[in-house]
Amino acid sequence: MKKISILLVTTILLSACVSKKKYVALEQENGELKSELTKTRVEKEDLEAKFAKIQARVDEYNSKINSLNEDVEGLKIENDVMLEVNDDGSVISNEAKRKMRATLKNVDQMKLANATTLKDSMNLAVQYNLAQAMDTSDLDEDEDIAVDINNTVVMISISDKMLFNTASYRISNKADAILQKLADVINSEESIDVMVEGHTDPRSINTGKIADNWDLSVLRATSVVRKLQDQYDVAPEKLIASGRSSYQPLVDNDTRENRAKNRRTRIILLPNIDKFFALMEAN
Repeated sequence: MKKISILLVTTILLSACVSKKKYVALEQENGELKSELTKTRVEKEDLEAKFAKIQARVDEYNSKINSLNEDVEGLKIENDVMLEVNDDGSVISNEAKRKMRATLKNVDQMKLANATTLKDSMNLAVQYNLAQAMDTSDLDEDEDIAVDINNTVVMISISDKMLFNTASYRISNKADAILQKLADVINSEESIDVMVEGHTDPRSINTGKIADNWDLSVLRATSVVRKLQDQYDVAPEKLIASGRSSYQPLVDNDTRENRAKNRRTRIILLPNIDKFFALMEAN
């Protein structure tokens, strides 16, 4: 009986020892897993911190690049609009000069050879582009209409009988066709101002509304300006009205025919150099 009891106690004790060893082993394994997990978490946090630093450096770099691009673009724009005063007194921006040189490639080389100053070159370039813009064949030039391109201006001279009745400043209906053609040319080019000059012969005039030839010449110019603005949508800020009376005759006023030549309205297209070249790339 004692042997059985001792055997039973021994078996129980052995079982208890085995279970405790397993428990200790499991505890140890659990501790190792926790340690590994903690290590992994720390490594993850370290990686995230490193990634955040890298991202911050990338963002800073991109910001510097963008800022540099803006600075470079700003310097380019500043350089383009910077004005240069030349030895001959002409003033031109770098951007205008660049576009002028591109235009001069199309100019007759014989004419270009005679351009000794930058101002000469500017005149040639503007003259070339105005000639391109002015389709004079569409104006049906005859003795009543004269178109002359002189340096940087286009001058269109229209006889009195094409626009007005005798001693009147009211525009006749027969002027509509020529004024429409003029407005088309003016509206096609934003870089020009337009001066309208009234010219008379020297014969005296004095009516209830017209004091003298100064009055008549100014009123005629103003009538044309109003017509171009109101009926043909020419921007008023581009228009200038002036009267010359009889003091700039084309020929002597010694015959009826000559006096008719001197009674005229002159349309002068005046280019703004920088504006003109700014539009050249779009033409």
